[in-house]
Amino acid sequence: MSSLTQSPAWLALQAHYEQTRHLHLRELFLHDPGRAERMSIEVCDMLLDYSKNRVTDQTLRQLIDLAKQENVPQRIAAMFSGEKINVTENRAVLHTALRNRANTPVYVDGEDVMPKVNAVLARIGNFCDRVRHGEWLGYTGQPITDIVNIGIGGSDLGPLMVCEALKPYGHPRLNMHFVSNVDGAQIVDVLRKCHTATTLFVIESKTFTTSETLTNAHTARNWFLRSSRDEKAIAKHFVAVSTNAKAVSEFGIDTNNMFEFWNWVGGRYSLWSAIGLPIALLLGKEHFQALQTGAHMMDQHFRNAPLEKNMPVIMALLGIWYGNFHGAASQVIAPYNQSLHRLPAYMQQLDMESNGKSIRLDGSRVDYQTSGVIWGETGINGQHAYFQMLHQGAQLIPIDFIASIENPSTLPDHHQILLANFFAQAEAFMRGKTEAEVRTELLAQGIEGEKAAKLLPHKVFEGNRPSNTLLLHRLDPKTLGALIALYEHKIFTQGVIWGINSFDQWGVELGKQLATTIHAELMNPLPAQHHDSSTNRLINYYKQRAKV
Repeated sequence: MSSLTQSPAWLALQAHYEQTRHLHLRELFLHDPGRAERMSIEVCDMLLDYSKNRVTDQTLRQLIDLAKQENVPQRIAAMFSGEKINVTENRAVLHTALRNRANTPVYVDGEDVMPKVNAVLARIGNFCDRVRHGEWLGYTGQPITDIVNIGIGGSDLGPLMVCEALKPYGHPRLNMHFVSNVDGAQIVDVLRKCHTATTLFVIESKTFTTSETLTNAHTARNWFLRSSRDEKAIAKHFVAVSTNAKAVSEFGIDTNNMFEFWNWVGGRYSLWSAIGLPIALLLGKEHFQALQTGAHMMDQHFRNAPLEKNMPVIMALLGIWYGNFHGAASQVIAPYNQSLHRLPAYMQQLDMESNGKSIRLDGSRVDYQTSGVIWGETGINGQHAYFQMLHQGAQLIPIDFIASIENPSTLPDHHQILLANFFAQAEAFMRGKTEAEVRTELLAQGIEGEKAAKLLPHKVFEGNRPSNTLLLHRLDPKTLGALIALYEHKIFTQGVIWGINSFDQWGVELGKQLATTIHAELMNPLPAQHHDSSTNRLINYYKQRAKV
């Protein structure tokens, strides 16, 4: 057994779980009228109501004890100070420095990183101004109308999510496109919508060696040259976000149009860096700065608020309560805002790539659950799809409901219906519907006797299904920045308590290495024979039928 599961705070929570596991939220609300007000936090134009969770005041106190026992405050301070908390890669973790709007010094190896951060951000701002004002011209002298971002993972999911969420703030002339999948269908579809003379490609790869990204980048390059027939014109239509100046130059991109970032910027935390270039191009530098400002405000809250009133910490502890004590294996993200339709996919990488680990910092194996499966869809669509399982399925799956008070469209009736569903679903998951309530409904419909008895169990809802409600004042750049930072810090806090490194991703590398080997075998006419029997047969089956 690990030291965590045998620790005083953990054992106390286990005993408390056994004592409270049968408590029902309906009863907790009935006997505690002040519960919702007490279990709410408002910060950064966001209200978190966590009262619809299966916790009591004692539960929360004991979860806070766990956070203190595992030195969460000290680990927060270590991250912000530039300590190399990513121990397996010997790196600091300073995505917070990228949005340090206070511009206070942040040191890594004795060097204040802020001057370099500010210099890159200034270059991004100047470049974006030129493109947005029509001063950056293509090889025929026309302004840019289409921007194609080519990246994968953190170089795609973050920028794509933000650009979709904040599309109303975008430049009316600019059309954003994202290519990540090496399946050629995606880039072919995107290029079909673009014109070589007015398209700008942003190639995002830290090493400029990522196979999927470089494959798509070369396809874009070939498509461009078929029309321009001038390699010198590449410099007007391709820019890079990378650290590999040599490879960028060999591709044909002017290194003056290469925007750098640093090894202390993790991929899934990189939208705040030059990886956010497509965001700044679409929204403009002022809105990009507002995005950073919102995140910085959440950073300061996370860094300074007491644990009992710390929004990311509370959300993290609730997740641990369900995953490690109630046995919940997944969590749903349900935004009731179409603009946030890519948020669940972004959260999948942010959470599962960060905390999908089974080895502790000391090299020992965990004997408890770490990251669960993160999934979801816009809430309204989810109601007509997977909500059935959430309401009446056998698994306990916590839900984060997210909506905005201000109407993002010009159709007020739609927004009222949307919010009615938003509030109703959270209440329904909490309350459920008892046998007595179902029997009364059936009687009112004229259904009784044996027919009612058979139908009754199918219409009962146990309720007691936990949820958080996040109500944003509005979905704007500043609030979105705060929302993203909220989840970043929640995930970090959970990683601290689990004793794992939330900032490496070695599991991503193995598949890449094997893919390189197999790609060479696919190009070789000889049969594959160096793998297991299944993989050999599948490769050879493909080669025979594809006539490779």
